Amino acid sequence: MSKVLRYSALSLGLSLALLLPSCGVGKSSKGATDASYQTRKREFRGAWLPTIYRSEYTGLSRAEGRKVLAKRIELLHRTGCNVVLFQIRAESDAWYPSAYEPWSRFFTGVQGQPLAESWDPLAFVIEECHKRGMELHAWVNPYRGASNAKAKLADNHPAVQHPEWFVTYNKQLILDPGIPEGRKHVLRVFKDIVQRYDIDALHLDDYFYPYPVAGEEFPDEATFEAYGLPAGYRPEDKDTWRRSNVNILIHDIRQMLVVTKPWVRLGVSPFGIYRNLSTDPCGSATAGLQNYDNLYADVLHWANEGWVDYIAPQVYWNIGYKVADYEVLVKWWRRALTNKRVQLYIGQDIKRTQDAEQLNLKMLLSSSLSDGNIFWPGDEIVRNYKDISEELRSVYQRHRALLPEYKSVLGRTSAPPKLSVVWEDRNEDGHMLVWNDERTAGDPEAAFFYVVYGFPAGEKASVKKHEHIMSVSNAPQYKLPRLNGRTKYTFLVTPVNRFWQEGKPYRIEVKL
Repeated sequence: MSKVLRYSALSLGLSLALLLPSCGVGKSSKGATDASYQTRKREFRGAWLPTIYRSEYTGLSRAEGRKVLAKRIELLHRTGCNVVLFQIRAESDAWYPSAYEPWSRFFTGVQGQPLAESWDPLAFVIEECHKRGMELHAWVNPYRGASNAKAKLADNHPAVQHPEWFVTYNKQLILDPGIPEGRKHVLRVFKDIVQRYDIDALHLDDYFYPYPVAGEEFPDEATFEAYGLPAGYRPEDKDTWRRSNVNILIHDIRQMLVVTKPWVRLGVSPFGIYRNLSTDPCGSATAGLQNYDNLYADVLHWANEGWVDYIAPQVYWNIGYKVADYEVLVKWWRRALTNKRVQLYIGQDIKRTQDAEQLNLKMLLSSSLSDGNIFWPGDEIVRNYKDISEELRSVYQRHRALLPEYKSVLGRTSAPPKLSVVWEDRNEDGHMLVWNDERTAGDPEAAFFYVVYGFPAGEKASVKKHEHIMSVSNAPQYKLPRLNGRTKYTFLVTPVNRFWQEGKPYRIEVKL
């Protein structure tokens, strides 16, 4: 590879702006200022990029599709996001070439039919994220077979290959969670993704057993008779059996990750209410649908057992909403998550928040009680719904942030060693800082990203000053901005590994 920096002119402009003295505090369109919100050096800043029902991707050529995805990822990066949660399996289908399931109809236009010019969206998104210092979390739905049970399915769709695994409920095709062979298929698909792609996490959303419909019972009586009763469950224990089915899958995914790539995390974004206080004395003061009782998702059990690395409850309601108050729920989740290894992020609904002008209040609460946020949907950041991208960029995510450090399931890990040397270089690409690339494939403790901090003369250089982060990237070089050739700056360059442990800084002084 040549030493060509993969930075746009815009990225260079942003770097230059960060190096120059500030002319005042940032201000959002709703009146929040820097003084009222303090950014953190470490914070999860994610955005969900859904693909289901998104026609803007369908049938695009390789060049067109890559352009659309790259533009969206760059826009999220410019607003300070450091994680993209990209939906790659919504209907037992795939946004990558799979030996087990068909191409998604939302990618090619017809399920199972490849594009005339083949390409791999998942591989491309991973590359685009990593070169910007962002993580890619592969968002997968384990149980949905088709959002329309009457839709025509490809010949290699699992519901065509094994119709006995699926049931119809609320006009959808659902993989019955109680069928062991169906669970094994899901696990095979997930393992294939983890083995073949350099993803940073598997991410499951809120669809476990389907959302209940009044007057319609989920049709798993035959499954219960075949697997539940012989296992010792009584008819009155059916709810417990259903929760056990989901528990088995979550446990097996965790075990698969441990033996395959233990640095790949498992994250879940459940429905925002675990249990109501009226149901459980330890529940939240809410009155809505419940994960535990209605979706059979025992989220706290997964956290307590260490089967998941993070939980991002979808707290999509506003502050003051009596049925499910945002403030009540964020505080409840913070108290309820007692396993310190499991991180808490808050799922934020952009439209509801912006319509109610509650972004500042919600971000202040989230900042004090959680490890970060995931915004739903990322499309609205791209569209700048009611100035959301401007507010994130100028106030809440105005400085780059590293992800929170997390602990490996294998035990204690070490930060990567300090870079051996960093030097100045002037070549056809410009004035550069360059260092040896010390990344090692398959070694999660080795350098994976590099962080560059910049400080003007007279200011003490320290990695504690996150507002001076110029760049996070997987590239072993950084293109310096051009000033007058006489202005002194100090730069610190640090390596960061897959666990987001940061090595000691290498210091170099240059004139810009």
